[in-house]
Amino acid sequence: MVTMTAPHFDPAHMLSFDLETTGVDPKTARIVTSALVTIKGRERNDIEMLADPGVEIPQQASDVHGITTEYVREHGQDHGEVLAKTIEGIRAAWRSGATLIVYNAAYDLSVLRALEPSFTVDGPVFDPYVVDRAKDQYRKGKRTLESVCQHYGVTLDNAHEATADAVAAARVAWMLARKYPELTQMSADELMLSQATWFYESQKGLQEWFHKKGKDVQVNTAWPLAE
Repeated sequence: MVTMTAPHFDPAHMLSFDLETTGVDPKTARIVTSALVTIKGRERNDIEMLADPGVEIPQQASDVHGITTEYVREHGQDHGEVLAKTIEGIRAAWRSGATLIVYNAAYDLSVLRALEPSFTVDGPVFDPYVVDRAKDQYRKGKRTLESVCQHYGVTLDNAHEATADAVAAARVAWMLARKYPELTQMSADELMLSQATWFYESQKGLQEWFHKKGKDVQVNTAWPLAE
């Protein structure tokens, strides 16, 4: 395991990251929008980039995030440039000691890895999706960002808009840190190992459920990068 530079999760120093993409498979998805929201104390800086993915955006994806192929071809930046700027923004945040907030990190970070194989996780990641499932595992209901925001009283003004999702994920992370202060006492390495373990255990349980139902479905058990 890579030794993390940040000593612990500090909710006052975060970079919240979110992608909207062309599909649900992280191995083949390409970027449509990338949002990097820096939060340091009371200061906040938002960067959102629109990319031309170089492929047709399927209607199913457009129905989710509202962005069409025609729009990105007219207004989008080069896909490679957006990818490079996104990765450099994440690396710069880690160098500064920030924790990366990513809701369902195993998807977004795996998209980056698939598009740029040199991408590695070199700093701490806090995944509100994984932490919420582990800390409140018997709560009924969905674990979508919208549902989790509603549970924690977090406003999500425009779901599936990259910056709005990133801001909401950061607010949920802050609420989790407040509710479970032990999270902020863990070293970065301890927090990463805990999340990887929680994710594995949860996904293995899901895999067993599919098996009992006679469904031939393989689920990813690796976090923060899918196998």
